[in-house]
Amino acid sequence: MSEPTPKTPTPAGDTYKGWVFKWTNYIKGYQRRWFVLSNGLLSYYRTQAEMGHTCRGTINLARATITVDDACNFVISIGGAQTYHLKASCEVERQRWITALELAKAKAARIQAESDDSGDDPSPSSPPAAPGHGGGSQNSEVQSTLRTLGSKVEDLSTCNDLISKHGCALQRSLSELDSLRLTGEAGDKIRQVTERATLFRITSNAMINACRDFLALAQAHSKRWQKALQAEREQRVRLEETLEQLAKQHNHLERAFRGAAQPNANNKVGAVQGEASDEDDENEFFDAVEEAPEFITVPADPHFHKRSSSNASGFNSEMCSDDQSLNEEPLAMSHEGPSQELVPLKKRRKRIPDKPNYSLNLWSIMKNCIGKELSKIPMPVNFNEPISMLQRLSEDLEYHELLDKAAKCHSSLEQMCYVAAFSVSSYSTTVHRTGKPFNPLLGETYELDRRRESGYRSLCEQVSHHPPAAAHHVISDRGWTLRQEITVASKFRGKYLSIMPLGTIHATFEKSNNHYTWKKVTTTVHNIIVGKLWIDQSGEIDVVNHTTEDRCHLKFAPYSYFSRDVARKVTGVVMDKTGKAHYVLSGTWDEKLEFSRVMQSSRGGSGGDNGSEGKQKTVYQTLKAREIWKKNPLPEGAETMYYFTDLALTLNEPEEPVAATDSRRRPDQRLMEDGRWDEANAEKQRLEEKQRIARREREREAVSQRSSSQSDEGGPHDNYNALWFERCQDRITGEQIHIYKGGYWEAKDRGCWEGCPDIF
Repeated sequence: MSEPTPKTPTPAGDTYKGWVFKWTNYIKGYQRRWFVLSNGLLSYYRTQAEMGHTCRGTINLARATITVDDACNFVISIGGAQTYHLKASCEVERQRWITALELAKAKAARIQAESDDSGDDPSPSSPPAAPGHGGGSQNSEVQSTLRTLGSKVEDLSTCNDLISKHGCALQRSLSELDSLRLTGEAGDKIRQVTERATLFRITSNAMINACRDFLALAQAHSKRWQKALQAEREQRVRLEETLEQLAKQHNHLERAFRGAAQPNANNKVGAVQGEASDEDDENEFFDAVEEAPEFITVPADPHFHKRSSSNASGFNSEMCSDDQSLNEEPLAMSHEGPSQELVPLKKRRKRIPDKPNYSLNLWSIMKNCIGKELSKIPMPVNFNEPISMLQRLSEDLEYHELLDKAAKCHSSLEQMCYVAAFSVSSYSTTVHRTGKPFNPLLGETYELDRRRESGYRSLCEQVSHHPPAAAHHVISDRGWTLRQEITVASKFRGKYLSIMPLGTIHATFEKSNNHYTWKKVTTTVHNIIVGKLWIDQSGEIDVVNHTTEDRCHLKFAPYSYFSRDVARKVTGVVMDKTGKAHYVLSGTWDEKLEFSRVMQSSRGGSGGDNGSEGKQKTVYQTLKAREIWKKNPLPEGAETMYYFTDLALTLNEPEEPVAATDSRRRPDQRLMEDGRWDEANAEKQRLEEKQRIARREREREAVSQRSSSQSDEGGPHDNYNALWFERCQDRITGEQIHIYKGGYWEAKDRGCWEGCPDIF
């Protein structure tokens, strides 16, 4: 009992925690244990740190008996099967625990009784929700609120029972004292306490009765509220449908008026004026807040090119003059048979340990970081996912087969379609991935050797720490090379987090000698303060072929509450060096992408009544759209495994031989994957401090070298040089980048990693 006085247990919602002494045996006697009361279960641990992984015992209070021995001791038992002899540090603390246990027991018994008798109390059926308006979620929220209200009033009723029970016991004790016929001041004090106890019980009963009356009234009116809510919801749906019909009628009338004003124009005039054809009525939008599309596509007759287009007055039409036949054939690669399947060297894992259910308030950490660089904010692993940024970069190769197909294309324009689809596919893995990858340590590497399975070898290295920059190089036996150096700039703005990848991605093809470049769009994480985190991608990408000067302009539409268009939409146009469109791409960055061959493109003329309507849109007449990329389904149980894809599940799988600096060997990341988050946080702090010490040592060496050379160039300078990449100027973009200088795979073949620094 020489332990320091335990802290008073603290309630947190329906959870109650604190230190209590538990009887262990006759040798050790009472030992201090950390008890947690939650959801009708009382569990205990040796320390608070054990809460994440080792529970020493649990007792269900629904069937338990709680008795008080003396001022500090109490017993919890279930028959003779399970008994806890407990001791609080003082009588006040014991009473707090007894009250919390009684409340939890009553609630657990009530829930168990309701579940046993659920057939007699069916939940009210949810009214049908209007599509796209979240009606079901609103109704369920109302039901949940009513249930919560009822639960809280039941808790108050239980409190009333406890107050009555303890109040009666108190009055009996006071009566016994009063019967001793104490005289003088002591007797007056006892009578005064008795009167106050009686008054307190009466007041408590009145409060509980008022709450019970309120609950009965709320239950009586709940059906009326539900009917009113459903009526309002149906009325809103009818109003929206009416507005949509009115907008369509207005559109038809406007087109009819224009047709009457220009009798010589054919039916395509309306399309050129920025309105879709009748076949696209279902895709028209009338919300002024929504950003208008840059172009419009309309179906074309496959044999349209045989007809004369001289009657299209007011247009500057450009007929497609591809050497290939203008039919609905897929791209050239679609005629290729499947490539020979290679047998993998090993069977890759399909699961990782489930994500522990640890609760941590993001806002409590982020509120002090507004306006700061994300890479400089110390974050616990609770917000991470168990892979590093280097592995996340390697995940861009999820759909490497798009580059395999592109390498076999004979037409550079067709090849551009596949490269553009590959640039979009890298975002498909981010839609549910709200976890932050581990910031790589300086000098950390990651290899992804899938030469036997998929024909490529990938290497990443963290080449700079401030600002954080990672260099990536991929070589494929199937005729393509990919390289990039990405620096992530990120800012926390209070309600959302903006992540802006800086750097250029290069893809070159051996057969055609085509060299493509593009950049990444901005990623935004919403609902940082409150609500469920969700991710959006927005911005524009220009995929440029520097050999032929072909170009593909891709636009990622930002999410808009007012938009009636499909969410996460991506559109793009593939053009040659003269600006002539050949293909149109459309789809979503999280599901699939389709391409359509352009048969004819038209732009509005300068005459007519449309001069005040703003910029005219280009109308592309296209053949039937065909799928070029589709997202792979997530593995079973992905929601408990950080929403990892099949490839992501294998990225941190231990492999040999890999470099000593490989991310697979990073201890804090491995501990997090295993579910040992407390240890992972401690290990993460150790690694970061080790990195800071190494940086300070390099700065001292740099200062010493400048002093010896009698050169003074200002403040401390980190003279770090990457191991596998060398810094040079890119001949295409003019940027200072890191290029793979070779040697890694040869070192792996020799099993010689002598040059690798000790970073873990």
